[in-house]
Amino acid sequence: MKVEETFLTTKDTAQYLGISPATIYRMEKQGLIISSRTPGGQRRFNREQIEKYLRESQKFEAPQNPSKYKKTAIAVNEDKIDYISTPTIQQSEELFFHRDNIWIYNANILKIQSIQEECIDLIVTSPPYNVDIQYNSHNDTMSYSDYLSFTEEWLSVCYSFIKNDGRFCLNIPLDKNKGGQQSVCADITTIAKKVGFKYHSTIIWNEQNISRRTAWGSWLSAAAPYVIAPVEVIVVLYKKEWKKTGGSRQSDITKKEFMEWTNGVWSFNGESKKRIGHPAPFPIELPRRCIKLFSYVGDKILDPFLGSGSTLLACLETGRQGIGIDIDRKYCELSKKRLQVEGQIDQLKLPLAAVGSKRGIMYPQSEEGEDS
Repeated sequence: MKVEETFLTTKDTAQYLGISPATIYRMEKQGLIISSRTPGGQRRFNREQIEKYLRESQKFEAPQNPSKYKKTAIAVNEDKIDYISTPTIQQSEELFFHRDNIWIYNANILKIQSIQEECIDLIVTSPPYNVDIQYNSHNDTMSYSDYLSFTEEWLSVCYSFIKNDGRFCLNIPLDKNKGGQQSVCADITTIAKKVGFKYHSTIIWNEQNISRRTAWGSWLSAAAPYVIAPVEVIVVLYKKEWKKTGGSRQSDITKKEFMEWTNGVWSFNGESKKRIGHPAPFPIELPRRCIKLFSYVGDKILDPFLGSGSTLLACLETGRQGIGIDIDRKYCELSKKRLQVEGQIDQLKLPLAAVGSKRGIMYPQSEEGEDS
């Protein structure tokens, strides 16, 4: 039997059991099912083991036609699965750094156990682009199909974290030219909708510091010219309801900012890799705009690919609760250092709006010696 016929993707396994991908991840963490990994790091589940689990488990009824990868009448008693019963944001072995309303977790977004479902108001992130950037702990040279599978996995996890009226600002490339042309924005947006997110709009980010002194393809010829747009996009998604119904209802955006930022073309410079010390940093201006435009003061903001920590610096500046996750401890340390040096987080008491109040409350400073 061919390998592709023996092993199932996370999506196929979820459809086979008639449950969500997020539940598959929880079952794996509990040791109820076991996955192997492709060279690109993607989960694959052995179909024979899944069928054996179905036969032996009292929580499921075996499907009538296992060869059809579609939802069946399998009765899943999810109460029997040991869900992580924790506060919204918890102290754990994954916790790398915490000050006031800022948390950094050194963890894999696909495996993190420290964040409760449906607790996040806004996600702002820029995931790996799969363009051979030299990260410390991530393979940025997957095949495009593996990259899209990885994207579906982490988007499914993010979907479980976000509130019903939560938003998602996803900074990704418009397209990909290195190693073959791919419609990255269109493909990832399609996957996000497949996972359950609803599409709202797309913001074009014009990085004004990108030079066009070089042209690509056949020079001055129609033989094989390359058309490359020196822009990135911010895809704006939401879970179920676009209109926010919860939170402090305290906005801090000015009239000038609102008028400018609701124009779907944003123009500001990118960030210096050399200055920041990260291979793909994004400027604080990007999460600052997303946070002020799409969330209230005091909301919980998540960046599942924290990188250099720009999103947390924007949270610090705007009085939001910031949660960052990164698989690489070096980048967690970089984010912490930026919070301490640029954000002066150790010297500040951070304002956080109280629900129903027009005035912010002050979080107490951390006790002396508290650290990661």
